[in-house]
Amino acid sequence: MGLAGAILTISGLSFVGLGVPAPLPEWGSMLSSARAVIRDYPHIILYPGIAIMLSVFAFNLFGDGLRDALDPRLKT
Repeated sequence: MGLAGAILTISGLSFVGLGVPAPLPEWGSMLSSARAVIRDYPHIILYPGIAIMLSVFAFNLFGDGLRDALDPRLKT
């Protein structure tokens, strides 16, 4: 579950300019650079946003599944 939070943190820091340097692709910096052209090209901001959402959702589901499978206190 911590991995999903890390993805959101890294994306948020890159969005405000404190993350990965500019030549490297990163979802937060893609969202930040697309703010200027969002009215003309909405797909530029849509795809990185969907990628962040799907990856966070997938890691949360994976973490919940692992917890359900491996936590002995939940088995009754």
